[in-house]
Amino acid sequence: MPGSRISALVVAHNEEAQLGECLQCLAFADEIVVVLDNCTDQSKSIAEAHNCTIIEGNWDIEGERRNLGIDTCTGKWILEVDADERVSPDLAREIREAIRDKDHGFFLVPFHNYIGQRLVRRGWGAYIGTNAKVCLFARGSKRWGPQTIHPELELDMAEYHGRLQQAMIHYIDDNIPDLLRRFNRYTTAMARDPYHAKKLNGFIRNLLRIPARFHKCYIYKKGYHEGLYGLIIALLAGLLPITVYIKAVWHESKNE
Repeated sequence: MPGSRISALVVAHNEEAQLGECLQCLAFADEIVVVLDNCTDQSKSIAEAHNCTIIEGNWDIEGERRNLGIDTCTGKWILEVDADERVSPDLAREIREAIRDKDHGFFLVPFHNYIGQRLVRRGWGAYIGTNAKVCLFARGSKRWGPQTIHPELELDMAEYHGRLQQAMIHYIDDNIPDLLRRFNRYTTAMARDPYHAKKLNGFIRNLLRIPARFHKCYIYKKGYHEGLYGLIIALLAGLLPITVYIKAVWHESKNE
């Protein structure tokens, strides 16, 4: 049947605590490709135990390592999964059915994001988290951009097949302190990326963006339903541009 073969792709950096369970959930795929980015833990041994195709290297650009993984996959369809994500049996069955008679295009996969054991459904956005991602696609339908972190997507929207019903399970962080630490890591990486840094347009402009971004996550996306979690997510979304700007200015001053 055209389009029935599927490759699962996982890009990981020191994910020994998550990788095994992630790979177990991908057993329905015809092959699993694991890209190990500068791993110093037991991630390689875990991938070997699951008979994965393994690529090892050290990449500064996130888009480059993800595109290499895509190019290594041999399936007509590719499911791109991070180590902290899980594919349920129901989602696996829906994926198989969705691609059964298709050769091209991509699907939007909904996400259920967990902070610890708490499912946080609302309020995600602005690199803090997402409610859906394009992680199921046919070869040639998706490429990643050249950014260091959070690379942009290149997609042919004419090939969009819609949104799946079953959700990917995403264990985004263990607790609120982990959420804050991830925000710090991401904003630092974005500040050091020339692509992200050049999109920033001055202190005042980014300061004025805080209320609109907060409103989008907390009110429009109904983050207020999530209590303290929704409030923190909205605050981080609002503060992201100004934080990246300040860090970028600091980084530039240190390199002068």
